[in-house]
Amino acid sequence: MDFQQIQVEIRGAVGILSLNAPDKLNALTPLMVNEISTAIDHIAQQCRVMIITGAGRAFCAGASLNPKNPLSPVDQDPSARDLGLVLEQQLNPIMLKLKNLDIPWISAVRGAAAGFGASLALAADMVVASETAYFAQIFSKIGLVPDGGATHLLSRTIGRVRTMELMLLGNRLSAENALSWGLVNRVVEDQQLEEQAFALATTLANGPSQALGMTRKAIWAATDESWELTLDSEREQQKIAGRSKDFDEGLAAFTEKRPAAFSGL
Repeated sequence: MDFQQIQVEIRGAVGILSLNAPDKLNALTPLMVNEISTAIDHIAQQCRVMIITGAGRAFCAGASLNPKNPLSPVDQDPSARDLGLVLEQQLNPIMLKLKNLDIPWISAVRGAAAGFGASLALAADMVVASETAYFAQIFSKIGLVPDGGATHLLSRTIGRVRTMELMLLGNRLSAENALSWGLVNRVVEDQQLEEQAFALATTLANGPSQALGMTRKAIWAATDESWELTLDSEREQQKIAGRSKDFDEGLAAFTEKRPAAFSGL
């Protein structure tokens, strides 16, 4: 598929989606958002794991505020401007699509992950950050409120007090602090980011992909639902997983004391 502001590479069972506007720190434009949505669908159909990363020295600086190519209608009369509509029509559908994926996905973060870019990075099932990575809820710096599900993601991961500090002050959170706070899974040397993210993706791709996909959905459900509903959700997911060929193979491999060869069925 041909894209202008992203790149997609399929490496075996792993699909790599790279935001590709490095001169703009991969700030999101309407075209890029549309291409991301299309690429996610393509990778989800073709692959067993997805990586999202950014070209150049940044992951994503958030929504483009460039008057020549803005994601948000920043140049409109304030009384007519509706940034909420931008979320509803462009950004929130991306986050919902990622939440509902049938495959696991990893963010590989170098440099800035700011604004919506931070939400995009931290919504991943697993986050691999380079030593240069940082996360910034910069909305308070420009008179906006966090978006992309950031209030949900952060408050449930690092708690209300730390979330308040990050969002009200808008300060940068370094990769090392993000690791100690439980926001990222790995911090690696900058030059090893792609290699380490791909190694992790390969491990996931070699697993029981159907069960992993249902597991990630069950975990998402557990953050939103009551205990009873969570148990119901796990029950339904386990019922499906228990009928899969991957479970048959996993059980046979366990019994025979050999590595499983999962097919994703």
